[in-house]
Amino acid sequence: MLGSDVPIVLLQHGGLDNLSGKTGLAMLRYRQGPIVAVVDPDHPGADLRAVTGIGRAVPVVGSLAEALPFAPEVAVVGLAPSGGRLPPAMGPDVAAALEAGLSLASGLHSRLGDDPSLAALVRPGRWIWDLRREPPDLSVGCGRAAALPGRRLLAVGTDMSVGKMSACLELLAAARRRGRDARFVGTGQAGILISGGGVALDAVRIDYAAGAVEAAVLAAAADAGPDTLVLVEGQGSLCHPGSSATLPLIRGSQPTDLLLVHRAGQRTIQRLADCPLPPLSQVIAAVEALAALGRPAGSAPPPRVAAIALNTAHLDAASAAAALAATASETGLPCLDPVRQGGEALLELLLSQERSPTPKRRA
Repeated sequence: MLGSDVPIVLLQHGGLDNLSGKTGLAMLRYRQGPIVAVVDPDHPGADLRAVTGIGRAVPVVGSLAEALPFAPEVAVVGLAPSGGRLPPAMGPDVAAALEAGLSLASGLHSRLGDDPSLAALVRPGRWIWDLRREPPDLSVGCGRAAALPGRRLLAVGTDMSVGKMSACLELLAAARRRGRDARFVGTGQAGILISGGGVALDAVRIDYAAGAVEAAVLAAAADAGPDTLVLVEGQGSLCHPGSSATLPLIRGSQPTDLLLVHRAGQRTIQRLADCPLPPLSQVIAAVEALAALGRPAGSAPPPRVAAIALNTAHLDAASAAAALAATASETGLPCLDPVRQGGEALLELLLSQERSPTPKRRA
């Protein structure tokens, strides 16, 4: 619903400098279309690069009213707060956006369009898009994506919020710079808002989750050819005791390649310190074993982990280089940080494996 050329204003109340604002921060980093202003009453007048490190020239203002002169057409909720409810401090600016004739996009769990007081403010021709809704006409997954031409890469992570979406989007940008046909399947709120479509996997009943992913991959791969690269945003983690997202993503996308995403130095689930992460070799073996199951007869060989995408954002350059080398040595797999280093080297690695499909790894 959110066209790539539509000017938007991000509602980033209190989330410009922390992970509660990760949806908006991801849009600032990766959305190709115009972002004309950011609303954050905690940082009015701030320099965006100084606060976020993102090299994008966007004014930061203190209220929706101050953003209107920049002519936005859609207000986007940029927060991902715990519990997924609309923060009370943002409520007046959400209402002000609708009253001013803007449309509204939200990835919150609380559905703003179901609020009668907000629905009454929507002007003719405008809308509220609550993207966390189960798609209609769902069916159970049946492995149809295995018959698609080209390659399908699924990002899998050792934890939540380790950079699965960022790795895919860096690969997407690198592929497009090379003129390669690449498609992105968003499966979470930020990925969907950035790309304009996809499936909000955490809004889908578990029986239909693989089918919903399958449908999204088939839609993204429409008219794909043998050189097309479909990049599927990962969600959750097999290592997290509260996550059930990885398996339907594997089943629905029928990947030809897997990319393991890990935060350098992380030893436990980030918010569950009593849940240790297993060695990466064990994670790789588990993911590959699961991905070898549930595949139609005659499909391509089971996918293997092609490389490690290591998140080194919290490290300085020297420490990042050491972590990359250590992880490559530990796993016997190529290890790159596609955000710090750019996606070109990782893309080149994947394309080279078209000629040599089995990645080298330590015995």
